[in-house]
Amino acid sequence: MYKIVRKKALNPTVTQMEIEAPLVAAKAKPGQFIILRVDEEGERIPLTVAGTSPQEGTVKIIFQIVGATTELLNHRNEGEFIQDFVGPLGVPTHTEGIRKVCIVGGGVGCAIAMPVAQEFHRLGAEVTSIIGFRSRDLLILEDEFRACSDRLVVMTDDGSYARHGNVTVPLKEMLEAGETFDAIITIGPLIMMKFVTLTAKPFGVPVTASMNPIMIDGTGMCGGCRLTLQQDGKRVTKFACVDGPDFNAYEIDFDEAMSRGRMYSAYERRAREEVCNLFKNA
Repeated sequence: MYKIVRKKALNPTVTQMEIEAPLVAAKAKPGQFIILRVDEEGERIPLTVAGTSPQEGTVKIIFQIVGATTELLNHRNEGEFIQDFVGPLGVPTHTEGIRKVCIVGGGVGCAIAMPVAQEFHRLGAEVTSIIGFRSRDLLILEDEFRACSDRLVVMTDDGSYARHGNVTVPLKEMLEAGETFDAIITIGPLIMMKFVTLTAKPFGVPVTASMNPIMIDGTGMCGGCRLTLQQDGKRVTKFACVDGPDFNAYEIDFDEAMSRGRMYSAYERRAREEVCNLFKNA
């Protein structure tokens, strides 16, 4: 059992928790993830490590309340426990040789982008961060990004805060103005990452996308997180849990990934409604 040490609502649909898991805290690196179960009968869900405190033995996770499991998890409070917390899993984000990086995060994906930006800042790289949200009400982690970025651009789709527009607007402006980066790392909704990749492609900047598809076991055995990449003229299957979650964005079949990601949307909505009704009637 793993204790919830701290809990904080970042916005109406996104929650941050710190979990007591000293073995995970001692080894986890930016870009890796954990798989948890809320209780003995719960499903396994992957969540990216949003930060660690090896001294306290805690791991920070940030999740959006979208399905039954995240609804159940959000009803756990400080001092209570969750059943399983397994990790770190996946390959850490590649940082070697990158001295100038652009981090592009969208929505709750900024929870994954933040520790990556912090790691590059720690290593002495020049960090540009572009983060986007649908509206001001959904904004998260602005102060944390500002602290680890040499330059921060905040975008909102509806113009309710900072700049009006999506994250590709300032990225394209920078690239067209002659700005160069050793790498662009994009983390967020699949459609956003697809268009970040298309924006960068004419300029030849390497782009890494962090993929978070459907996962079950997190060890490569179930095949649920498979992705199709185009490598050397061939379509190749990779698994996000063991080969990723970071991939060369130019190789990813984003359309297939988006189609697979929508497979269980209706089921997730129904399952969450059932859980919500359970708590209402309790």
